[in-house]
This record gives sequence, structure tokens and C-alpha cells, in this order.
Amino acid sequence: MLTGPSNPPDPRYNAFRKDLADVALVDRIIASHYAQAVEREIAAPAVLRCAPNEGGDPISELEVGERFDLLDDGLGWAWGYAGEARRVGYVRSQDLA
Repeated sequence: MLTGPSNPPDPRYNAFRKDLADVALVDRIIASHYAQAVEREIAAPAVLRCAPNEGGDPISELEVGERFDLLDDGLGWAWGYAGEARRVGYVRSQDLA
């Protein structure tokens, strides 16, 4: 059993959910599964969103050629880190190269 205070890292810049976390966070976050990010590129102008749907609040606009480090891709939405700032969020899968 784990004890002590919980101090999770900033979720805006550290990719973790209950079901999946970046393998780089294995010593800081408990998740059902861990994934190694796969480098991709934005292929069409895209909006990084906080949720995997068009109604998710926009975080930032991404330009063609920007880096996207992919951790999960399902149901038409990719989740991972975007751009130079490495913000965590979702983009439409079709917008990735």
C-alpha cells in the first residue's frame, strides 16, 4: 500500500490519466498502463483540446510541421504532447502525419 501525501506533477505539461501515463512518469504516477511517446508531426492546422471532442476547450492552435508526441490514438483523437511548450492535450487523429 502506498502512503504519504500525493503530489502529482502539473497535468498541463505531464501526460497522465487513470488508464495511461507517459513512461517518463513511472516513478511519480500510478496508472493502469504506461506508454513511450512516438514522435509525429502536425499535418494540417489543428487545435489542441483538453478533451477528445470538438467541444473540448481549446488549449492552443498548432501549425503544420509542429511536433506532436503521441501516447494514445483512439476513436479519431490522438493524445499526447504538442509543440515546443509540450502542452498535453488532444488533436484529431487525421491532423497527424
